[in-house]
Amino acid sequence: MKQTIARIAILVPDYDEGLAFYCGRLGFELIEDTDLGAGKRWVLVRPTGATETALLIAKAEGERQNAAIGNQAGGRVGFFLFTDDFARDHAAMLAAGVEFLEPPRHEAYGTVAVFTDPFGNRWDLLQPAS
Repeated sequence: MKQTIARIAILVPDYDEGLAFYCGRLGFELIEDTDLGAGKRWVLVRPTGATETALLIAKAEGERQNAAIGNQAGGRVGFFLFTDDFARDHAAMLAAGVEFLEPPRHEAYGTVAVFTDPFGNRWDLLQPAS
């Protein structure tokens, strides 16, 4: 039996703001942007080269969801972007204006640095150790 985590929803205040960051700054590819009516869209993005897991850009609705924007993991790193070339991607992200909270560090599990999206979510850019 094979199972896959196929979609992970990430709350944003606006679909286009989400696309501007994930596709514009991080270079993710837009997989789908379907109008569902009544102001709702089904928006999927994923890192270039990824084949299974994608982010569902979900526009927050209501007080409870709006309060969760940027805090879906309770202040911890909640998302992990793996790379095969940390230096390349780190430099590209810095050039695109991505905010890193720390300089790169080398751990037993790989090279890593924490960055944030403009909504407050913490991410690891991580090149796993070989």
